[in-house]
Amino acid sequence: MSRPYKYVGPRRLADLAMSDIERAEPKSEAEFALWLSANYNEAAVTLTYVVTRGGALRVSDRHSEHVACARGETVLGAGELSLLVDGDAVEVESVTNQSTGYCPEPDCFPEVAAALAGAGLVPPAGFSHEFLFRRCTSCLGINLVKDGDFECATCGVELPRRWNFADDDVQDRRLDGGAP
Repeated sequence: MSRPYKYVGPRRLADLAMSDIERAEPKSEAEFALWLSANYNEAAVTLTYVVTRGGALRVSDRHSEHVACARGETVLGAGELSLLVDGDAVEVESVTNQSTGYCPEPDCFPEVAAALAGAGLVPPAGFSHEFLFRRCTSCLGINLVKDGDFECATCGVELPRRWNFADDDVQDRRLDGGAP
């Protein structure tokens, strides 16, 4: 099992945790299709998703922040989910771990796959696109590692090779106003 992920994004977005947004935790493909048809009139839909601590898939509109979808809770995975909808049939087109609010590692995929299956969907073999996130230990910015370049996009400092959003010293400095 991968680690649980706490919200690590900007404080100004954390205030959205209890936003009054449309969220769903579908338990079957039929329930998912019903929710999608009530909220979208499209054959292709991309959603924000999180996997709750209990392993359930929770979804909301793609333009929603992950922290709002999660209600500020710690999650087992987060990202974007693209679906193809044909009547009562819902197919996973792609799924990622793209969430700069939770910065989940790619190794959270087993939890995401189990949550998709729990919602009545057939999960893919893996993430369509995997993202690596690191917090800069100097400027405290959240970085997306691209092409294996572990360098802070803001200040140029070398980024840690291991996931570092749980590091207490870095988190304490961020919460004391050291990060955006």
